[in-house]
Amino acid sequence: METVTGTDAVDDLRVGIVVSTYNDFVTNKLLDGALGALRAAGLGENQILVAAVPGAFEVPQAARRVAAFGRVDAVVGLGCLIKGETPHFEIIAAAVAHGLTSAAMDSGLPMTFGVLTTNSAEEALARAGAGPTNKGWEAADAALTMSRLFRQLRPTAERGG
Repeated sequence: METVTGTDAVDDLRVGIVVSTYNDFVTNKLLDGALGALRAAGLGENQILVAAVPGAFEVPQAARRVAAFGRVDAVVGLGCLIKGETPHFEIIAAAVAHGLTSAAMDSGLPMTFGVLTTNSAEEALARAGAGPTNKGWEAADAALTMSRLFRQLRPTAERGG
């Protein structure tokens, strides 16, 4: 039995991060977490591309464009949606989740969901603390694992055979 784990080296991997600037008191912390994970894995500054977008709704659009740019192996989507009094929260949360899924499937690149969907700012900040429990860190770590896994599972045409 062959087991594929996505644990190869990251020497030549490049990762794109798309981060929403809305609720930046949280998203800046998510970005710090994602960058921390990538650096801890050994990626250098020249292996990381950060694209800032106005809000969570724009994250999938930019993720798709970053993937099309062709210089990354994975894309991390970061944002923060805090529930309010109207259905806007549910609409945007669903659109972002579906949009990232669609972008990932269309591009063939791993894309991870580091978009918080919380009931309050306090809940959001609790998920954006320092270290490996930061949801940005977790999303970046997942992107690295998926990138390595995808390299191990390349289609035959990409392997030259």
